[in-house]
Amino acid sequence: MILSDKEIKKYFKEGKITIKPTPDFKSQLSGASLDLKLGKEFRLFNHSQNIVIDPRKKAEYTKLIKLENNEPFVVHPGEFVLGITLENVSIDNSLCSRIDGKSSIGRMGIVVHSTAGHVNPGWKGKLTLEISNIGRMPVLLYPGMRICQLV
Repeated sequence: MILSDKEIKKYFKEGKITIKPTPDFKSQLSGASLDLKLGKEFRLFNHSQNIVIDPRKKAEYTKLIKLENNEPFVVHPGEFVLGITLENVSIDNSLCSRIDGKSSIGRMGIVVHSTAGHVNPGWKGKLTLEISNIGRMPVLLYPGMRICQLV
């Protein structure tokens, strides 16, 4: 069952859904989803230092990038990076959720998850975003911009 905006507010009041910092429901809540914002940390793949990713080996294939203030992050065409939400999300054990991209971001060629859209019951923490630019032009992403929807 997908929760309506009224049910999302009710579950938020009851503590079954918690989000820190607290969202602005007027701008972030729509009919059946709540917008989440982009955080300041990204993981870039070290493709120049690794010729392949071997899932059988425990290796570090990424480097951490932390943005300052209102600095944008450039996602180049064909690039795949990991990002995080600004918000810490907590979902009650009786619920599960999923993240979906926002159409406004999708129209720029940005996809925010490849396969990991499911948020398990009892989840606590920032959500990892699998960000790809499938367009032909670089796109600037800014920390704090609405990047995905929690359904």
